[in-house]
Amino acid sequence: MVDKRMHLGWFTNFTLNAWNTPWGSGSGPDWTGGFYVDLARALDRACFDYLILEDTCMVPDAYGGSMHAAVKHGVFAPKHDPVPLVPLIAQATEGLGVVATMSTTFYPPFLLARLATTLDHICGGRFGWNIVTSAEDRSAQNFGLEKMPEHDLRYDIADEYMDVVCQLWDSWEPDAVVLDHETGTYADGDKVHTIDFEGKWYKARGPLNTAPSPQGRPVFVQAGASPRGREFAAKAADSIIATATGLQAMKAYRDDVRSRMQLIGRDPDDCKVLFLVSPVIGETEEDAIEKHRTMTTDPAYIEQTLVSISSISEIDFAQFELDEPLPTVTTNGERGSLEKFAQAGSGKTLRQLASEGVSQSVILVGTADSVAARMGEMMEEVGGDGFLITRQNLRLTREYIATITDGLVPALQRRGLARTEYAFEHFRDNLREF
Repeated sequence: MVDKRMHLGWFTNFTLNAWNTPWGSGSGPDWTGGFYVDLARALDRACFDYLILEDTCMVPDAYGGSMHAAVKHGVFAPKHDPVPLVPLIAQATEGLGVVATMSTTFYPPFLLARLATTLDHICGGRFGWNIVTSAEDRSAQNFGLEKMPEHDLRYDIADEYMDVVCQLWDSWEPDAVVLDHETGTYADGDKVHTIDFEGKWYKARGPLNTAPSPQGRPVFVQAGASPRGREFAAKAADSIIATATGLQAMKAYRDDVRSRMQLIGRDPDDCKVLFLVSPVIGETEEDAIEKHRTMTTDPAYIEQTLVSISSISEIDFAQFELDEPLPTVTTNGERGSLEKFAQAGSGKTLRQLASEGVSQSVILVGTADSVAARMGEMMEEVGGDGFLITRQNLRLTREYIATITDGLVPALQRRGLARTEYAFEHFRDNLREF
């Protein structure tokens, strides 16, 4: 019997989240992390594969040449460091993978390798690393750099970075820890090695001074969208964050990265491609349509979208007319996100593009049952592997979480499209279950 189940993830960041809406916190966000622990508990009950915590390191000023719109709406700032949230979430959940974003540009390799090993221990083998190179010059300037390296060069550097950290994780052989009480030997010194790495950009002696983690290395998550990004993701990723406009583009993207994996000798089934979506669930079809219309025509929603895409592309979208087609634009920033947003050749106005949001692959609006049925049909056409749920523009509330975890997911489970329990203890094993 063919296993029709799809993998499910959730994409968010440690930020404001609907603080000034009727379902928000009213006086402001909870910076203790309690909201995210509650989110993780709900995802754990619904047997999601993972929660990913996105991150950037700047207050953007690309939109209108000023920080005003970004801080007014809380887009990209304030945004707290996701790494300290990871142990809190892991302690409150049983099977959920927890993925934190850390940049190859800003973390020294030894520091990241050691930190990831520690987190995988604390999480009991459920930690994942979202590998980003970072794309914004404003972030670079917070770390003593004038600007980011050229787009493809960032990936060349990241390739070497991955070589270093993987060698560090392998610097202790799997059976190095012997715990021999008779001889008083904790670990076999013959099985702990320096790596003596010296490359073009990095140099590290090793070994790590942490014990091997439950998974050996964290689960790798990556969002390669450009051709060079796809090459990197095909080589490294256990799961890929994907955006594409429509089913045909989704299938083409998945087929492309899987063919790249085959060319380098990887089993494509070892990497799960999850497409970003923001389902809008209503009690009736009409209710859902009205919810979606109200949100996407809100002027604040439109401006927040434009601030967001300006921030990650470093293009000032305030310079363009809202009700005119968007002209051709290029960037050294996040090219995949820009390509997805701009939809070159579509003839859509900037307002129309902004109403669709930055990261939705398809629009999913309806009842829990109709959306679940549609998701199943989409995966059959695309070929797999699942979806990464996100909530556009700071509108993540407990109400929205419940519509997904207590409405949509049960509808998927009734159709045999989602797991009802975790089969394994470790994150990577659950990803590869089906």
